[in-house]
Amino acid sequence: MAANKPVSKSEKANVNLSTADFALEHYVAVTTEGESAGVEQLFSEDFNQKIQASNAQNHSRGEVVKSLKKQKGEKLNCTVSTDIIEESADYMVAKVTLKFANFTKTDLVTLERVGNDWKVSKSINSYK
Repeated sequence: MAANKPVSKSEKANVNLSTADFALEHYVAVTTEGESAGVEQLFSEDFNQKIQASNAQNHSRGEVVKSLKKQKGEKLNCTVSTDIIEESADYMVAKVTLKFANFTKTDLVTLERVGNDWKVSKSINSYK
């Protein structure tokens, strides 16, 4: 008989993802400010992250969620700007730019409406 896996408070938190803007705002908080509430519900089941660098990498939803949970409470020392590139009733592409002292990270984020919520379905990162 298997025991039920305990669910942490961060997984239980119900975050408002009813609009693309709310979901994007929460994605920025999760990735740059160490926010851990609602990490599980933020990403679509088929989420994929690509990192364009000298050693290109791909990360699954599970890998990214696990990594973000480890960063709970850690705030990145950078300035953040967001630009909406494309937006429709069920789809949004946004550019999130993180400017650090010695480099800039650009994150192209795709969000999609899934039922009544918005989910992050793809992230492509590049560095300068």
